[in-house]
Amino acid sequence: MEALTPKSRESNLGIFATNQNYLSLEKVMKKSLFYRLFGWGKIPKKYLPILEDEGIVLHEDGISGSITFKSFRAPGRYHSWKRNWFVGSIVITDKTFAAFSLMKPLIYVLLDQKEMLELHCTLEKENTLLITYDASAFNDKWSGTIECRFKTDKAMLFLEKLPGSVA
Repeated sequence: MEALTPKSRESNLGIFATNQNYLSLEKVMKKSLFYRLFGWGKIPKKYLPILEDEGIVLHEDGISGSITFKSFRAPGRYHSWKRNWFVGSIVITDKTFAAFSLMKPLIYVLLDQKEMLELHCTLEKENTLLITYDASAFNDKWSGTIECRFKTDKAMLFLEKLPGSVA
């Protein structure tokens, strides 16, 4: 029987592997710690039945993300630059694209709606989906730019499924 030996990076996480059987952490994007401990970042229960009825094509729960406001103005709010980190989920159904931060929707648009064309979807990195849009496209009283980033190994799949995306 071969002894288990810790691998350099994995040993800090308590993962051991034999010399022949090596587990690569690069192949599997880990879920957020808050998702694993508390279940934060799931699709909200309020929206889940609606999305399931539409037919979920692709989704990812418990992923890390951020929302950045640039030159953002809304009644009672102004941010020249502000970034908030979150644990959330993204979903594409046959009819809808939705992104959630904890229990709040960040983006919720029908795929055939004109607002969908306002979303500029790209890959920032191999595993980061970047969605940029003008705030006034979704609310007449808002102005500025909003950027949403989602860290997922499925970033390329999401990009391929979204209409008007730039690969």
